[in-house]
Amino acid sequence: MRIGELARRTGVSERLLRYYEEQGLLRPERRSSGYRQYRESDVVVVRRIRTLLAAGLSTATIARVLPCMCDVNDRLIPCSDLVQELRAERARMDRQIDDLVRSRGLLDEVIGAAPLSEGAAGTKVSAAG
Repeated sequence: MRIGELARRTGVSERLLRYYEEQGLLRPERRSSGYRQYRESDVVVVRRIRTLLAAGLSTATIARVLPCMCDVNDRLIPCSDLVQELRAERARMDRQIDDLVRSRGLLDEVIGAAPLSEGAAGTKVSAAG
């Protein structure tokens, strides 16, 4: 199938499909005309890519883990060799979440310290406006 059909069947733009190819996530064959030729299995691959992106993995990580993933009862299952790497990715995400929570707390402190009714130029605004 050509790129337009893959885009229609997966809901992913042609531009994004080309990006996935650049990142080594998709490997379509090339016709003599230069057109990309996708296989039926690429529909599943694109869905796996979307799932892994939604899980917070980078395209570089997905390129490493994708060849070792399979679908079982509509669940994406990694081979046992990948579990440790995926746990490390989850730990990295946990650290980022902790950093964001700390940043949000500091921002809450700054917001809480601000006068309640302050105009854009730092001048006090009366309750009437």
